[in-house]
Amino acid sequence: MMSEDSSFDGANSTGGSNFVTKIFRSAGVRYQSLLDKWTPHVKSRWTFAVALIILFVLRILYAQGWYIITYALGIYHLNLFIAFLTPKIDPALDYEDDGLDLPTRSNQEFRPFIRRLPEFKFWVGFVKSTLIGLTCTMFDCFNVPVFWPILVMYFITLMCITMKRQIKHMIKYKYIPFTHGKPKYQPTGTTVPPS
Repeated sequence: MMSEDSSFDGANSTGGSNFVTKIFRSAGVRYQSLLDKWTPHVKSRWTFAVALIILFVLRILYAQGWYIITYALGIYHLNLFIAFLTPKIDPALDYEDDGLDLPTRSNQEFRPFIRRLPEFKFWVGFVKSTLIGLTCTMFDCFNVPVFWPILVMYFITLMCITMKRQIKHMIKYKYIPFTHGKPKYQPTGTTVPPS
C-alpha cells in the first residue's frame, strides 16, 4: 500500500514539473519572439532604452533614495559599454595567427570591427538591468542610506580611469569601434573613407 502512495506522489510531482516546464518554455518562446521582432528596429530600441533610464532617474530623484542601486546600475552600464567598445579578439593578447586580428597597416585587407559584446546584446543587457533597477526601487530593503556625493565621485573616477585605459588601447592598436561599411576604392587606387 505504501508503494502505491509513493507512486501517486511521484506522478503528481512529475505532472507538476511538466506544467511548470511548459509555462517557462512558453514564456521563453514569447520572450524570444518579442526580441526577434525588435532586432531590426535599432532607433526605436534605443529610444525605449533611453526612456527607461529617464524613468529610472526620475524615480530616484522623486524618491530621494536607492543610491546604491543607481551606483550599481551605473557600473553595470559602464561595463556593458566597455565590452561594446572592445574588439572580440583583443590585439593586446598574443593569439596564434588565425587571420582574425584587426588590420594595423593601410595595405592590409579591410575587416569590419567585431565587438566583444554585439549591439543587440548590449541593448538587451541595458534594458534588463534598468528594469531590474526600477523593480529594486519598489522595495525599501534596497534603500540603503549612503552619502550619495561620495558614490557620484567614485563613479566619475571609475569612469574616467576606465575610459582613459580604453582610449589608450584604441590608440595603441589603431582601431575605431565604429565602422560604416567597407571602404570604396576609386579607379586611381586611392581609397575613400567609409561613409
